[in-house]
Amino acid sequence: MSKRAMIHRLLPSVLRTRGAVVAAGMGAVMVVGAGAGVASADAGKAGKPAVVDAASAVAAQADAQAKAATQAKAAKAKAQQAAKQAAAKKAAAQQAAAKKAAATKAAAKKAAKKPAAWVKPVNKYTLTASFAQGGAMWSAKHSGQDFAVPTGTPVKAAGAGTVVKAGPNGGGDGPAYGNAIVVKHANGKFSQYAHLSKINISVGSTVKAGQTIAKSGNTGNSSGPHLHFEIRTTPNYGSALNPVSFLRTVGVTI
Repeated sequence: MSKRAMIHRLLPSVLRTRGAVVAAGMGAVMVVGAGAGVASADAGKAGKPAVVDAASAVAAQADAQAKAATQAKAAKAKAQQAAKQAAAKKAAAQQAAAKKAAATKAAAKKAAKKPAAWVKPVNKYTLTASFAQGGAMWSAKHSGQDFAVPTGTPVKAAGAGTVVKAGPNGGGDGPAYGNAIVVKHANGKFSQYAHLSKINISVGSTVKAGQTIAKSGNTGNSSGPHLHFEIRTTPNYGSALNPVSFLRTVGVTI
């Protein structure tokens, strides 16, 4: 409400109050006589400044109310702005958290899809003769790790590489190995798979880690169905390393 409107609204009330006072003064004149009546009239004249004072009070009150309304409006606007900023900050934080979670999930999904660099050559097995084990079965100490599995078990390339030997007679390493394969790997090592019943690849083929390259068997110098597995520093017999220890270094536990 404007200052002028508030004055016009309150002033009639003040005038009605003044009229009541004047009427009461006239009644007193009738009772006590003309002298008293003059006194009452003088009192009425003396009361005129009170109307001005009341108008000033109304104006002051209007000013105070207008100032309070302005302050309240400013405070409300400030609170709304603060709430808007807080909401925007919260939304930005939520968006950042969602983006980070999505990136983490995408990275995990990508890592899960990425094929392993090295794997076990067979899945279900029983470990039998181990590396460097001695005995009547071998002219020298055992050059690899034996995995007892039924004939026809899928044999997988332990790592990606290129086939450099494949065939009977140990692929060229001798009849004791039976049907055998040798794969050259990017790190300079070679893996050998022997006593196979079937060979699925040929010399020059490239293979991936985990790719089936043969079926296990009992060919060559073998006391029963199993896979003979070696890790070598060259493609030839006599350069074998402990295959279990090597696989452990590339994250595969036998």
